[in-house]
Amino acid sequence: MISEGVEVVTMHDQSPLRAETWPMSRTCPFSLPPDYASLREHPGLPRLTGPSGRTVFVAARHEDVRAVLGDARFSSDRSHPGFPWMRVGETVFPGFRPSLIEMDPPEHGPVRRAVAGEFAIGRMRELRPKVQCIVDGLLDDVLAGAESADLVSALAVPMSGLVLCELLGIPTSDRQEFTTNTTVLTAHDSADADRAESFRSLIAYFDALCATKMTERPEDLLGRLAGHQLFSGDESRWAMAELCILLVVAGLETTATMTALGVLALLEHPDQLALLTADPGLTPAAVEELLRFFSVAELSLMRRATADVEVGGTLVRTGEGVAALSAAANRDPAAFADPDTFDVTRDNRRHLAFGWGPHQCLGRNLARLELRIVLDTLFRRIPTLRLATPRDELRYVNGSAFSVSALPVTW
Repeated sequence: MISEGVEVVTMHDQSPLRAETWPMSRTCPFSLPPDYASLREHPGLPRLTGPSGRTVFVAARHEDVRAVLGDARFSSDRSHPGFPWMRVGETVFPGFRPSLIEMDPPEHGPVRRAVAGEFAIGRMRELRPKVQCIVDGLLDDVLAGAESADLVSALAVPMSGLVLCELLGIPTSDRQEFTTNTTVLTAHDSADADRAESFRSLIAYFDALCATKMTERPEDLLGRLAGHQLFSGDESRWAMAELCILLVVAGLETTATMTALGVLALLEHPDQLALLTADPGLTPAAVEELLRFFSVAELSLMRRATADVEVGGTLVRTGEGVAALSAAANRDPAAFADPDTFDVTRDNRRHLAFGWGPHQCLGRNLARLELRIVLDTLFRRIPTLRLATPRDELRYVNGSAFSVSALPVTW
């Protein structure tokens, strides 16, 4: 049964059912909120009350989440009235223009194609030795200290930041500045004034950086994009600066979070870690399973209907909002056998951790590269790694991505 708090309206049954609000907090990294299962089992799309007080349809089944994310009639443009905001009183910043993940067709396609090549397999192959060097350097520092460390602050966060510096051609000395501002911008408990100030600081920083790239045209992502016709004209620097913010926001927290949670999962499942260390060829499959198992960034998968659309037997009318729960979809028994079991040998990789459809995560190849390298290298260099704090005493954060605030380890 659905708990009290959700209003459900289907094409077959127009009577409302009261159930609970959304989003639902996660308290254990290995378990989803209990109501996710009942949301999947209920016919049609439940309608829940969101943080803004407005109701939003919720897609929780794998089939329904794919349907919503793959349908161009569901808009990602947050400037539309009725968009399902995640914060009370949330609105667009002054001067806001849709970034890549907020664009709809036809504007979205040409911009995405221009950027997508920078994350193709060939580019990732070129980046691989640099990522390996970054991970090795961070682990050198970890091993040079005492036989304990916080892998969030000593490895996961700096790795993500340094890889972004390498990708975008950002001076490594500036990493802390954009990391701090990005954290404020994405934290759900940040004051609106602080978030706006961090956004302005990031725009100013990346505007200056892009001005240099457009003049010097270095051989990095921004240097190459500076020569693209889509990034020419009076608004080109602003467009590139907004793209930088998108790449930093999307790539910093989620990859750092998945690194920390991935290490935690393997340490807490020693049988799976043993399989992985005995056969490093399992690493790609293990990374896909970690992505499916945790699905940390589902709160970004919000849409607004631009036409009447039927999904899962529910009629979503023009202007109504939909939340696509990728974490619930990735534990759907209709799509995955034993979905609550962490299994690094799983051969079903149809997970939706990177979303689906026209807005599927551009940086998915980069995220996979980083996770494969860091997990392989960490457990090869520190085979006796173990938690220094019991899992139940770790602090977890429900922000724009579900995360662990610190991961104390020893060896």
